[in-house]
Amino acid sequence: MRAGRDHCSTWRILLTGSITTTRQWPDLVPVVAQGLWCAFLRSSGRPSEQLLDPVKHAAVAPGLPRTFILLVDDVPTGTAGLAEHDLDERPDLTPWLAGLYVVPDQRGRGLAGRPIRTVEQKCRIRGIPTAWLYTNTAKPIYDRAEWQAVELIDITRSVSR
Repeated sequence: MRAGRDHCSTWRILLTGSITTTRQWPDLVPVVAQGLWCAFLRSSGRPSEQLLDPVKHAAVAPGLPRTFILLVDDVPTGTAGLAEHDLDERPDLTPWLAGLYVVPDQRGRGLAGRPIRTVEQKCRIRGIPTAWLYTNTAKPIYDRAEWQAVELIDITRSVSR
């Protein structure tokens, strides 16, 4: 990360390649956990450390979960995960595309499709015919990736501080 800047605005670690995993690059676990916290939990009042253990687990666990990292010019730019469960209201569905995120300064370039396709490819390799996801903000991204909406769920969660 760049010194002197908001730790949620930029990820800066030099690597090579275009898609990697926390399993391949465990040093990225804290970077990914911080990025996911910034994307999904920052406004909830929950501590950033809350995501560190699940991301560590994805780096060492056999099978699922898996965390994929999108690299652009060798810089971690986004993530997507393949998880057994991601929505408490639907414990009957598995697996899930979870934690899709692209850093704000790289959005609008079609980059989200790359980690989505990686998750789809991993499902095909594992013989998984259907993966699930939920979103309250990114439906157009999944529409472009040709995912089909099958259910609308009204989720109201209170967050205690």
